[in-house]
Amino acid sequence: MVAKTPEGISLENLSKRASVYIDPDCDLYLELQYLQSRTELNKCTCFDLRLLAPGKKPNLKTFQDVQSLIQQGKKREAKLVLRENSWPTNSPIRSQLWPALCTQHHVGKTMLDGFYWDMVNQVFGTTELPEKPIMLPPFVDSTHCLPYHLTRKGRAVADRVVSVLGYACPDITYSPTLYPITAILLHFMSEEECYHCMASLVAPKDKVFITQTKLLYEVTWKTVMQIAKKHAKSAVLYLSRLCPGQKAERIFMDWCWWVLGGLPFPHLVRVMDCFFHEGIKVFYRVALAILILFHKHSTATNSEWDADTIKNDIDNALPKFCKHIPVSPTKLLRTAFSIRALSSTYISRIFLKTEMVLKSKSVLSGSKQMVRSRSSDNLPTSQSQVNVQMMSHTLTIRELFTLWSWLPVRITMYQPVLLYTTEEHGCSLTTFYVRVEQHEPTLLMIKTCNNEVFGAYCSSRWFERNLKDDRGQRQAYFGTGETFLFSLYPERAKYPWVGIEGDKGLGHASELFMAADSKMITIGGGQGQAIWMDENIRFGKTDRCQTFNNPPLCVSGDFEIRVLEVYGFVECE
Repeated sequence: MVAKTPEGISLENLSKRASVYIDPDCDLYLELQYLQSRTELNKCTCFDLRLLAPGKKPNLKTFQDVQSLIQQGKKREAKLVLRENSWPTNSPIRSQLWPALCTQHHVGKTMLDGFYWDMVNQVFGTTELPEKPIMLPPFVDSTHCLPYHLTRKGRAVADRVVSVLGYACPDITYSPTLYPITAILLHFMSEEECYHCMASLVAPKDKVFITQTKLLYEVTWKTVMQIAKKHAKSAVLYLSRLCPGQKAERIFMDWCWWVLGGLPFPHLVRVMDCFFHEGIKVFYRVALAILILFHKHSTATNSEWDADTIKNDIDNALPKFCKHIPVSPTKLLRTAFSIRALSSTYISRIFLKTEMVLKSKSVLSGSKQMVRSRSSDNLPTSQSQVNVQMMSHTLTIRELFTLWSWLPVRITMYQPVLLYTTEEHGCSLTTFYVRVEQHEPTLLMIKTCNNEVFGAYCSSRWFERNLKDDRGQRQAYFGTGETFLFSLYPERAKYPWVGIEGDKGLGHASELFMAADSKMITIGGGQGQAIWMDENIRFGKTDRCQTFNNPPLCVSGDFEIRVLEVYGFVECE
C-alpha cells in the first residue's frame, strides 16, 4: 500500500521532487519515523502529527481552489484562504502552492526549462555538486545562513542556488534574509523550482519580499519600530522601561530574526504561506504579533518571563520567547492579522518616509554613493541622446543632462524612451493611458504655448488609478515620495517631496503625489494642485501645493499645452 495525497499523488514520488531531506539527527526526523510507522509514508520532507489527530478533520482548501483564485485575479480572496487554512506542516499542497504563489510575482519572460542548469554550468562548469564548500556571494550574512534541519547535501544545494542567484543579479549588495528563505523553499520543492521562486521574489512587480541593500535592510527595522510604537504601543513602552535609551532601539535591529530565526518550524511554514502571496508586510505583522504576545505573557501572573529575567538578558529575550512561543501557528497569525488600521498603504508610507530620511542623511554626511550609471559619464548613451534629439519637441541635450542629474540613482542604469507625444499620438487622455499606464516610472514634459517647459517625475504606474484598497474603494491619490516636480524654462529648478526633509506636520496633504481618472490628471495636492491637465490634454493649471511646496510652474498659473511628452526607461541593449 502506498499512501497518496488528496490529489492522488504518491507521497513517495512527491518527496523525490525535493532535492533534500531533513537531518536524521533532529527531533523532526524522530517524530517523522513515528509518523511513517503509523502510515507507511516514505520520506516526507517535514511532518505534523496533527495528521493523525482523532476527531473531525478540518475542511482545508486544495491547491486547485487557491490556483483558481490566483488565475482569476482574486488576490483578496486568495489572501483570506492562505491566512485561514492551517494546512499541516507536511501537507503536500506546498510543493505546488509555493511555486505558484512565487511565480505570480515574476517580471519579464518566463524562464525556460533547463535555464537554471545552464546557469549552474556557466558558474561552476558542471551540474555535479562540488565536494568542497561553495563560496557564497558577499551579500550573504554568514551568521544568518539558517539551514532549518537540511542535510549536508541540502545545505550545499542551498549554497548553489544562492550563488547562482548572486551571479544572475549583480545589483544585490546586502540581503541576509535571502539564504534562509531559500533553505525553507527546499523543504518542499526541487532545486530548480527553488531557484525560479527566488528569482521571482528578488524582482517582483508590485511588492517587496527581500531587501537587497544595507540601506533598505535598515529601513525595514526602523519601519517596524515606527509602526510598533503605534500598533504595539504597550509592548514598546514595556521594553523601553526595561532598557531605556538606545538599547530599546537595538532590539528592533533583529526584528526579522524573531520570525526567520526564532519561530518553531510549523509556525514559520504557516507564516511563509502568507508571505509568498502578500510580501514583507506579513513579516511586519507577525513581528508586531510577537511583541504583543511577548508583552501579554511576560506581564501575566506566574510567568517565567518576569521583568528581572528579561532585563538581565534583554537582547535574547524575544528570540527565546519565539523559540518557545506559547501559542499555536493559527493563534499567532490571527493575532498578526487582527491588528487594526495597519494597511499596506500605511506601511508603505512609513517605509518610504524612512527610506527618504535615511537617503537624505547619507547625502548630507557625504557617505559613499552608488555608481550612478553603467553608461559613460553617468549620462544616457549616445544613441539615446540622438533619439531624444530627433523625437523631442521640448528637450534639448542640455536639458536632458540636467534632468538626468535629478533622477533617482537606480534609474540612471536605464535609458530614456519616448512613450507618448501629443505631436504624434494625438491629444487624448485615453491614448495617453493606453501607451503609458503600465510603465514605471515615467517623466512628463509639458511645453506651453508661451514656451514654458516644466513637468514631473512620476514614481508609480498610472494604472494605479484603477486599484482599490482593502475595503474595495478606489484610492484618489497614489505614488511615492520619489515623485518630484521640475521647471526647465524660463527657470531651472527641482521641487522634491517635502517629506525628504522630515515630517513638517502637514499630514495627509503632504502625500498627495498622483491622481487620475477619465477626465483629468493631477500631480501634487494640498491647498492647490502643482499640475492639472484636462481630458483633451489641451488646458491646464498650476498652483503652489503642500506635497512639494512648489511655486506655480508658470507665471500665469493657467496654461495651454503646445506639446506633452512622456518618457519611460528601458534597459540598455
